[in-house]
Amino acid sequence: MAARRALKAVLVDLNGTLHIEDAAVPGAQEALKRLRATSVMVRFVTNTTKESKKDLLERLKKLEFEISEDEIFTSLTAARNLIEQKQVRPMLLVDDRALPEFTGVQTQDPNAVVIGLAPEHFHYQLLNQAFRLLLDGAPLIAIHKARYYKRKDGLALGPGPFVTALEYATDTKAMVVGKPEKTFFLEALRDADCAPEEAIMIGDDCRDDVDGAQNIGMLGILVKTGKYKAADEEKINPPPYLTCESFPHAVDHILQHLL
Repeated sequence: MAARRALKAVLVDLNGTLHIEDAAVPGAQEALKRLRATSVMVRFVTNTTKESKKDLLERLKKLEFEISEDEIFTSLTAARNLIEQKQVRPMLLVDDRALPEFTGVQTQDPNAVVIGLAPEHFHYQLLNQAFRLLLDGAPLIAIHKARYYKRKDGLALGPGPFVTALEYATDTKAMVVGKPEKTFFLEALRDADCAPEEAIMIGDDCRDDVDGAQNIGMLGILVKTGKYKAADEEKINPPPYLTCESFPHAVDHILQHLL
């Protein structure tokens, strides 16, 4: 791993780290303001596929987070970029609220399958349609493969189990575009004009947030909110740079020890 350099950028996960659905993590708004008062660039990275960036931004504004649209990099953005790069016509297995992110994308006579979190669409008929497309040679693009995520009523299945089912049934491998993929983190860092060794990631997912970031040379802070479960920090090697109670505690550490 390259030597550490002065901290230039902080990447922050959203759901589970700053908020859980329509409730902010206690103290997160004030902590974000303290972080912004420093010289570091703050960017927000999310695997959410349940809503468009516009809807996500409205949710955050209602929770009194001061965040602009160009500061958010989503796995939906990464998926659209790949669709355009490969010039495919996707069958979109995504939540209806995420469809605005694919405005203008041709979907008639699909020759690819794009899958995100879409509980209302994960039924036999549509999954079987996707299965048949894949058997005919269509590529499988997974917006991410999270095992589960945090809702107000508890943990819930993510898209990962459904992606894996299609992989198993068709003996193929999905192209994954969201966290923890290296290209996702590098793309998010690009406009911060900094190297991974100059950045840190804060998130509640030990694999997708922390392990993914540390695999490209960033530091990773795991917070015990959202989907975190006891001993999650022991599931990855190397372990997180830091495990702490919540986003405000992560900001405290950055201000006291990394700047």
